[in-house]
Amino acid sequence: MMFRLLTALILCLPLGAALAGEADVVAVEAVLEGDDTWRFSVTVRHADEGWDHYADRWQVLTPDGKVLGTRVLLHPHEAEQPFTRSLGGVVIPAEIDQVIVRAHDSVHGDGGAEIQVKLRR
Repeated sequence: MMFRLLTALILCLPLGAALAGEADVVAVEAVLEGDDTWRFSVTVRHADEGWDHYADRWQVLTPDGKVLGTRVLLHPHEAEQPFTRSLGGVVIPAEIDQVIVRAHDSVHGDGGAEIQVKLRR
C-alpha cells in the first residue's frame, strides 16, 4: 500500500511542473515599416505559472530556421491570457516572402503552435 502511494506521488511530481504546457502563437500581425523593415504584433497563449514556468520569448524565423528577430518577455503574464506584444525593426530581406513565428517557454523551450506568415510588400 505504501509503495503504491509513494509511486503515485513520484509520478505526479513532474506533471505539476508541466501543467502549463507549451507556449502557442495564436495570432500575428506583420506591418511593413519601410524598405525591408517590419513590425510584428504577436499574440501568445500560455498558462503561465509564475517565474518558474512562463512564456519568455517569441521569435520571427525564415522558413529554413534563421532567427530574424526575438522579443524577450521579461515577466509572467498569469492574469493576461492570451497577451500581445510587439517588436519593430525586424529586417527581412526582399527575397523572403514568408516567415514563421514561434513562442518559447521557460520549461519546454520551443514548441507549441507556430504561425506561418505570408509577407505582403
